[in-house]
Amino acid sequence: MVHQHQLKRTVGPVQLMLYGVGSMLGAGIYGLVGQAAGVMGSAIWMAFGVAMLGALLTGISYASIASRYPRAGGAAYTAQRAYKRPWLSFLVGLTVVASGLSSIATQSKVVAANINDLFGLTLPVSLLAVGFLLIVAGIVYRGITESLVANAVCTLVEAAGLLLVIVAGAPYWGGQNLLQLPSAAGGGLSAVTAGLILQGAVLTFFSFIGFEDMLNVAEEVKDPHRNMPIALIGAMIIVSLIYMAVSITAVSVVPWQELKEAPGPLKLVIERAAPWFPAVGFTFITIFAVANTALVNYVMGSRLLYGMARQGLLPSALGKVHGGRKTPHIAILVLLAIVILLQFAGDISQLAASTVLLLLFVFILVNGALIVLKLREGNLPGRFNAPIAIPVLAILICASMMAARVAGGDWRAPAIAGGLIAGILVLYLLTGKGRAQAIEAYWDDEEDAPAKP
Repeated sequence: MVHQHQLKRTVGPVQLMLYGVGSMLGAGIYGLVGQAAGVMGSAIWMAFGVAMLGALLTGISYASIASRYPRAGGAAYTAQRAYKRPWLSFLVGLTVVASGLSSIATQSKVVAANINDLFGLTLPVSLLAVGFLLIVAGIVYRGITESLVANAVCTLVEAAGLLLVIVAGAPYWGGQNLLQLPSAAGGGLSAVTAGLILQGAVLTFFSFIGFEDMLNVAEEVKDPHRNMPIALIGAMIIVSLIYMAVSITAVSVVPWQELKEAPGPLKLVIERAAPWFPAVGFTFITIFAVANTALVNYVMGSRLLYGMARQGLLPSALGKVHGGRKTPHIAILVLLAIVILLQFAGDISQLAASTVLLLLFVFILVNGALIVLKLREGNLPGRFNAPIAIPVLAILICASMMAARVAGGDWRAPAIAGGLIAGILVLYLLTGKGRAQAIEAYWDDEEDAPAKP
């Protein structure tokens, strides 16, 4: 099977690292600090630390996978290669896509609301959201280089906003008790439990989501065996340092009791620490941050659909590449239609809340896939080979965070996640028949295809 059009390898390590930093910084940290303060008080840095450990371990596994098998299918490709079960690959791939779509729809409404507020408009939020989605889709259709240029600009803006928070609030460091918990009378660590820290870690883990997006542009990266691990691990280290500093700064400047009630927690931090900085400026920064997350999720979703179609897991039309733009244009248009409908659906906050559970589920399967592949194929010469202890530890941490979230008392997010997984499996049963030959042909065409069982 010969593919007439291939994705173009134009992405270097610096561009890819900025893409990863942008995908993780995104919208989460700008609104997450307040919610985390409600759970962990001024000790939110502890939750970020545990989340960072879980994300970094999984990120190292992803770096190893990206170096071994640089394919646009990302997690779905890895699952198929390891488990050789098309239904499981289908489930993994569409679970990632579903989480990304809910995120994009939410972000389109956030951008729309901020534009109304910024310019004093009263336009329908859905109308502005559709306009925003059309712009994002146009950038993604234009090409991966244009997408990464836009991503780099937004990343620099949102990173500057977080650095402003850190620099302006640095003089306040040491002024607050960083071990005070909401449930600890008088402060201190008397109420700390593993369950509490894990609940906080699940919440803050959302801020690290995005590093998996890098795996889906692997077919557009120059020398991916070398550049993918460097960019992925480098991006995670940069983001981890920024998040820890922002979390400490936030509770140092504003007491956690106020921070948890603030609609814009970092904006409140800037108002206290740098009253000279115009509030409208930070609104612009927030828009850039949210828009960047939507852009990265859109690139991820389109490449994942493209990769799954190449494997025969989705209709072949989704695997077509535009002859001029060299982008998966059919996948881009399909995602646009779905996201537009989704943002018209109304309140999707519960769907967004299930994102972490869905992705933790995917991370467990992907880490397990790396273990299977290492046991089956061993270390590959000239590739980044993470020791097997890394995916094992990552599975333990991700499973612990999932268990803590499910046992946390709120049944809605687990119910939504479970419903989405069930829906994806039903979709596979309805569309998966007759694809076995296509899947077999795809693996026969792979020059480094795994040995058949």
